[in-house]
Amino acid sequence: MTDAVKWGIISTADINRKVIPGAHASRKVDLVGVASRDQQRAEEYAKEWDIPRAYGSYEALLANPEIEAVYISLPNNMHCEWSIKSVEAGKHVLCEKPMSRKTSEVEEAFDAADKAGRLLSEAFMYRHNPQTKRVTQLVNEGAIGELRVVRSVFSYSLYDMENIRLRTDVEGGALMDVGCYNVSGSRLVGGEPERVFGEAWYGPSGTDWVFSGTLRFPNNVIGLFHCGTALPEQDELEVIGSEGSLFLDDPWHCNVPVIELRREDGVERIEIEKEDSYRLELENLSDAIRGEGELLLGREDAVAQARTLGALYESATNGQLVKL
Repeated sequence: MTDAVKWGIISTADINRKVIPGAHASRKVDLVGVASRDQQRAEEYAKEWDIPRAYGSYEALLANPEIEAVYISLPNNMHCEWSIKSVEAGKHVLCEKPMSRKTSEVEEAFDAADKAGRLLSEAFMYRHNPQTKRVTQLVNEGAIGELRVVRSVFSYSLYDMENIRLRTDVEGGALMDVGCYNVSGSRLVGGEPERVFGEAWYGPSGTDWVFSGTLRFPNNVIGLFHCGTALPEQDELEVIGSEGSLFLDDPWHCNVPVIELRREDGVERIEIEKEDSYRLELENLSDAIRGEGELLLGREDAVAQARTLGALYESATNGQLVKL
């Protein structure tokens, strides 16, 4: 068996609690270090999560030549900056979503990765799950006829304005935090949008607390979504065609992977074996590093994602349709 890739984590962010168990469970991933801006914090965190080494700065972790790849779970506004620093330090990078809403930043990060001969991937974990792959297969096989509409929602309730998700200085907000999944899911089945329209309600924190969007795709396919940090908890995806629809009640977390194929003659439940999406995304990059697999999400997808997010924000600000 090929040696496991040695990984480090940059930041002790809350999202790590979902990623670390998958890293420990994988034979392809060897999680050897974690970095914080404080040595004591790093040591306490490493002990809590059974990680061998603790670093009191991000630079110190990157300076360790043993570490081959890093997972970046820093705030949104630091994603591309530290992706660039990491690849320039010789590391392959899995960067937590969203990389950015500015295409120029994403292009710069991938240019740096190409120059350094390193791999860079945006961490949309649901894209690696068998449930997601089965949805695309069903659409391509014509299970619902011709694609017409992609409808989705992702929302939850958060009113702590000190929380990083509601802070403007780190590019928080509903669209960046959860709406990026709606955009990614719509693009996955619809392709790249030709034009978008966005509407936002900005709460007291200054971030978008509710965001809704319309995306027009080729072949007259329409994407509709809403997301929020000030709404009841919801997560749904429905792909609607001329002869039926595919409904997912848990499209992003994939904790209960079931696809309902809804047609006039009834509803068929397609149950999918549960897999850890976070483990799968780590293994995808690890396989690609070892030359044993293809990277699922690279430059093309990340740039297109940022372009769409930026256009939606532009539309919500100006109140006008934005063509891509």
